[in-house]
Amino acid sequence: MATYDQLAAWAGPGHVTRVGREVVAGWRIPEFMKTQLVEVGIPVAPRLIERVVVQSEVDPVLRTSRGPLYRLTEDTGPERSWFGVEPETGAVYFVMPDGEACFANSGVDVWLDVLHRYGSRVASSELLSEPDGPEEYLSEEEEERAFAELNRLAEDLQGIDRAAFAGYEGFLWPAHLDRWLY
Repeated sequence: MATYDQLAAWAGPGHVTRVGREVVAGWRIPEFMKTQLVEVGIPVAPRLIERVVVQSEVDPVLRTSRGPLYRLTEDTGPERSWFGVEPETGAVYFVMPDGEACFANSGVDVWLDVLHRYGSRVASSELLSEPDGPEEYLSEEEEERAFAELNRLAEDLQGIDRAAFAGYEGFLWPAHLDRWLY
């Protein structure tokens, strides 16, 4: 399982937010997932999480196609998006501007592990670390290397949470990694 120190190593200590125990105390998710949010925290992640904005309300406030979710993050760019956690199951969804919820991970614990693997790989990659993509088009060789890196990353993420790769439509990770270079 990912730790705060592991997340802070690639995201930076000021870019991992530990959630207050009092904030999640009344949430209807498994206790060990609440503990992960409190002790490990949520990182800002390249091309995925701009800001950690955890709701303080006891009832879920993020309205989605799956029903209300507890809000974990917010991206305020042109394509507003959020991550939210489903009451009872603790499954994590990526929510698009229209409220469509795409399955991200089967629980908060594996979501944090996947974010750690994703973030550390992107931060250490010379081809994937550009926050807004390369300024120029990639050469054919660089593109091949980038695709190889993305394939290895997808395999690693699938090893952490196989359920996150059980489909393409309505699933965050396969679609996100597939669109990386476009």
